[in-house]
Amino acid sequence: MVGRKYDFLGRQFSYLKAAFLAMEQSVNIIDLARKCGGGYVSEGVQFFFLEHCLNSGIHEGFEPDFIYARNIVKKIIIAVESNHGTVVDGLYEQLAHYMSSFQDNTSHNGRSRVVKHITFLTDDDGLENFSIPLQCSENMLEGDTGCVIWPSSLFLSEFILTYPNIFSNKCCFEIGSGVGLVGVVLNKVKASEVIVSDGDLSTLENMKLNLDLNKLQSERTAVSQRLNETVSVKCKHVPWETISEKELEVHQPDIILGADVIYNPSCVPHLIRLLSIFLTRRSSNDDTNKNEECRFSPPVAFIATVIRNVETFNYFLKHAAEAHLTIIDITETNKPHSFLPYMVSTYNRANVRLYKLLSHI
Repeated sequence: MVGRKYDFLGRQFSYLKAAFLAMEQSVNIIDLARKCGGGYVSEGVQFFFLEHCLNSGIHEGFEPDFIYARNIVKKIIIAVESNHGTVVDGLYEQLAHYMSSFQDNTSHNGRSRVVKHITFLTDDDGLENFSIPLQCSENMLEGDTGCVIWPSSLFLSEFILTYPNIFSNKCCFEIGSGVGLVGVVLNKVKASEVIVSDGDLSTLENMKLNLDLNKLQSERTAVSQRLNETVSVKCKHVPWETISEKELEVHQPDIILGADVIYNPSCVPHLIRLLSIFLTRRSSNDDTNKNEECRFSPPVAFIATVIRNVETFNYFLKHAAEAHLTIIDITETNKPHSFLPYMVSTYNRANVRLYKLLSHI
């Protein structure tokens, strides 16, 4: 019984740190802090927060976002004082430091990008916990949606980590890669080649920066620090509307992936064209240099999406049928493990559907 109690508390403290580094909303941070303290934000929890969240950059090579950290410290102090608790001196000192060093000038005004750390808690599945730093948009300004971490990319990442054998030693091509999260996870499960792509040049530049943050240099050979193995990771500009079939046929991926790519009816025909080219590209002539296993393994696509507009999704199904693509809903049959249990305010797994696509030509 005692062991179970400490296991629970240990997990809650892990959740608190991971949620802070992912810049979860303050209400989630306070809720986790209270769970760690048995119903209130205890002094022990405050010391943990100071050492392992606010000061984690000293030990682990990164620092929390200044403005976000300041706001969370204020919320924690308010939560403690409202419960007539004792605020440790370190928190007051930290807030005083933030307030005195914060200047209302151009260095803090108008910022649009922050670095969030998405931590996958995989201890129970025989893997080491790992964190992925990603520069992303702080808001949802029009034109910056490609730099937001969308729920479907989190779901697809959990799916990849749950079923690594599907992707290991496979050439994987992601369309509409956004911040590049899925590509980093594909590298983690030892895909033989990873190609991430986007049609927006600004998003593509941000994605390249994120690959560099994760030591996966775009367009060059990347070295996996943990396994010391070379993995090819590439960024490609893929404007769905204009890219030619010849340009796409240069790539012959085993697996195509997409997260939240079914969102605009005007883009659906172009999306289906891309999927059709990739899923039907193999013939006996194309496979002369492939081994026997690959020759008879047709390419497959995995698309994760939140169905925000039923009409748009039905439009996608209609075009897929006309292109002779089979779509199978595998959300329930291939449920991913929950590697992001601390993400409550930004990630509702129940809203995401996962589809497997094959060509039946």
